Amino acid sequence: MMRSYVLAAIAFLPCLAQAQKQPYEDLLVRYVDEKYEDCLGKAFMYTEKESTKKDPLPFLYVSMCYYEMSKIDKYRAMEEYKKADRDAVKYAEKYRKKDKNKEFFDNYADFWSELNIMAQDAGLTAYEDKQYSKAKQWFDGMVGYYPENPGAHLMLGLALLRTNMVKEGDAAIAKYQPALEAAGGAGLLPDDQKKLLKSAVIHYAEYLDTKGNRSKAKEVLEAVKEFYADDAEFKGALESY
Repeated sequence: MMRSYVLAAIAFLPCLAQAQKQPYEDLLVRYVDEKYEDCLGKAFMYTEKESTKKDPLPFLYVSMCYYEMSKIDKYRAMEEYKKADRDAVKYAEKYRKKDKNKEFFDNYADFWSELNIMAQDAGLTAYEDKQYSKAKQWFDGMVGYYPENPGAHLMLGLALLRTNMVKEGDAAIAKYQPALEAAGGAGLLPDDQKKLLKSAVIHYAEYLDTKGNRSKAKEVLEAVKEFYADDAEFKGALESY
């Protein structure tokens, strides 16, 4: 089944053609046909070409191709693409830097959700396995392409604190509450971000507890408890304080 964000991209082409000189139908056709290597190669050409290297969409196509390739055994077995998942995040960051005003960002909401799920699962697994430097890489990438995601800031801060980067960790955590408020609270977050937020506040509470600040740990959980009232894991964490 064709992904909804691909269908949205097709519908968006008329607007896109007016918005910039190069509408990149050639990339879209290759992507829809699942010719990911061809699409990737063509997209890279655009990222290096003088007349198109400032356009955000080729970087987005690079990210989307890498993401799809990361799920295919044939590509995962190839040296060139064994880190396709990380490269998907890397080029999503590059895309976002070039689309500062989010001209195209919201049109690919389903892709961001899928990429978020992949990246946050990898980041949380690394964090819970005490591979904090690896976790830091994942969450740093996430806040790079999706700075509106509050849980990613919190997890990045925790990974930094766990690697004794206290100043940087505190700075990352300081971005959590503003991002949450800007989103309108946990209840208005997309499901993938709401899931990450739950894990993030639980891990933050655990960290605060190890520092002897149980009251603050409970406060962090209390602040969002209404949005996880039926979640057994969250309720168990809250009751432990």
